[in-house]
Amino acid sequence: MAINTPTIKVAIIGGGPGGLAAAIELGKLPFVSWTLYEKKPQISETGGGISLQRHTWRMLELLGADGNITAGDYFRPEDGHTVQHRNARDGTLLGKSYTPEDTPPKQASCRMVRPKLQGALLKEVDQAKIQLSKKLVAIEKLQDGGKLRIVFEDGFEDEVDLLVGADGIRSAVRQFLFPSHNLSYIGQSAYRTLTSTSAISAHLTSKNIEFAPLRGPIFWHNVGGKYVYTCPLGGDVFEVTARIRRLPDGQDHVSWGQPYDLHHLLSEYEEFCPAVREILTVAAAEGNTQEFAMFSGPRLERCVGDEDRGEAVALLGDASHPLSGAFGAGAGFALEDAYTLGKALEWSFGRRGDGSDKGVDVERAVAEGLRLYDRTRSPHYKDLYGVLDKMGALNAALVKEGLPVDDEISERVKRAWGAKNDWMYYYKADEIIRLAILELDRKEGVEEVSNTVIDGVGNVKLDGSEMVEVRIGI
Repeated sequence: MAINTPTIKVAIIGGGPGGLAAAIELGKLPFVSWTLYEKKPQISETGGGISLQRHTWRMLELLGADGNITAGDYFRPEDGHTVQHRNARDGTLLGKSYTPEDTPPKQASCRMVRPKLQGALLKEVDQAKIQLSKKLVAIEKLQDGGKLRIVFEDGFEDEVDLLVGADGIRSAVRQFLFPSHNLSYIGQSAYRTLTSTSAISAHLTSKNIEFAPLRGPIFWHNVGGKYVYTCPLGGDVFEVTARIRRLPDGQDHVSWGQPYDLHHLLSEYEEFCPAVREILTVAAAEGNTQEFAMFSGPRLERCVGDEDRGEAVALLGDASHPLSGAFGAGAGFALEDAYTLGKALEWSFGRRGDGSDKGVDVERAVAEGLRLYDRTRSPHYKDLYGVLDKMGALNAALVKEGLPVDDEISERVKRAWGAKNDWMYYYKADEIIRLAILELDRKEGVEEVSNTVIDGVGNVKLDGSEMVEVRIGI
């Protein structure tokens, strides 16, 4: 039975890519009445550039937002490479990754300024349902009906059937679910600068630097946790990100952007090659720099509330598993979360609409949808953490070898590449949730989804059934 009238009330916390994508997907469900709450006075984004990998483009197409991004909004290398790796000390090219040949041209990797992605998503959202300047301060589980009361700093309250936490690395919603989950500064900070591509080009030309890093994204590798990333972002915008280790020193480290004078950092990069030093000089003189401290926290075993306690909560994006930007694909992961949540709820409410006078058992349908969402997304994040563990072990082993600096840099890039750790950029979240639902529907009389197993590379299994394998481009 199709459900055509609002049955479930949903609050989305956070107006970043994950929250906007959730609004789009839930807005497609006629039985959902949703409101998005954003703590800032406007929907806006901070930071520098953002990558749109193949998996992100797939999600944008499914969300219907891809058409809001034009070729002038992003930068895509003409030769189809996705990233260059160079020795930061002498500029030597250590390797180059390319978009797989079977990638549709529109889904090839590119870089753009973060607000353009957010703007593309916002165009697909009913903005009348967005409430601004709403900072969440309290969440309370009500005794009856599985509802939650949410309270905001200005005194406004609401009662909802489902709470969607898309409120980032410092998620208030996650803190409600996991009160003992604490973030900590990992000892690294990123300094992100947006400047002018034409200014960079003119300056390098004036210095007679033959290699002009204006044709693609480049990681300039060094040792000791220090590197620089450079890339055009479309139009006349160029990004420079300097990342460096910073020991805790009593400073109040924050994860959001703080204005910073990049001149203070130039001396840290004196051993870098002339091209990088001159780019940093221009960025310091003419760019807008923000400092971002890097945070991480304990890994979560689930990205939903405790069903036994009746916590009808779903976490999306950085709120669900704080990966500290390790893969440069956080927005894509958040879009995958939102799409999967929408499909899980569509399935659970569809099977609960039995046409009786009593209608849908909302609490049970929400619980089933969340269970399917968690069984689909948590294993994916677990596998992403597995990649980080392997990389950490690789780096630790390499340091122990005591190689000369240039050899260590070269080996670090070679071994990381050889591990083939880019599978997440070609992951098909839409296929995974589709197969999971097909497998559930195949089993007659299935009332629960607690035995669903979906691993991070696309295998779907129910207890007692055959494994359904999906090739994800690994």
